[in-house]
Amino acid sequence: MVQKSKVYTRSGDRGETGLVGGQRVAKSDLRIDLYGDVDELNAHIGVVTTFMDEDTLFAQEREHLFEIQSLLFDLGSNLACIASQRSEFKLPQIPRDSIAKLEQEIDRMDAICPPLKTFILPGGAKGAAALHVCRTICRRVERKLITFTNNLGGDEAPLLGVEFLNRLSDYFFVLSRYINTLSRKKEILWIPRKG
Repeated sequence: MVQKSKVYTRSGDRGETGLVGGQRVAKSDLRIDLYGDVDELNAHIGVVTTFMDEDTLFAQEREHLFEIQSLLFDLGSNLACIASQRSEFKLPQIPRDSIAKLEQEIDRMDAICPPLKTFILPGGAKGAAALHVCRTICRRVERKLITFTNNLGGDEAPLLGVEFLNRLSDYFFVLSRYINTLSRKKEILWIPRKG
């Protein structure tokens, strides 16, 4: 019988954590902060999928979100490893065709949405509103990844990471509009206040 391992290890009780290669770093390290935000984004996508759970109208998009969650795990695993050791641990990389798929899905869904004539406020259907949370977290992760790269050098950024995140935030925006359109939820327009 295989013995179940404990969830807690106590190894992080002094404010440090281990990277994939075994190196110990402070939990306040930019790398840890960054892949923590990737995990946060992944959790919010999980919330979105629960809103789509019983709606067969969005089954295709829900399956794509599961793929995206796996890709974010791939991204996080790379961030949790020093670049020079990633091939040693055979960590999965973001494939270029995943970015192409995001672009194809953006184009497909955007063709169904009404043209945008002004900014819109986050809201509408529950899934659409939750996707705006995903979009803003995704933008934050993208900004932090660029800062991380600038601080440590270009080699530390996972291959295609910035491109993937950039396209992903656009995907969340369009998917949100698509859900509102097919759910017949009126978009909330931004109306600037006058003087």
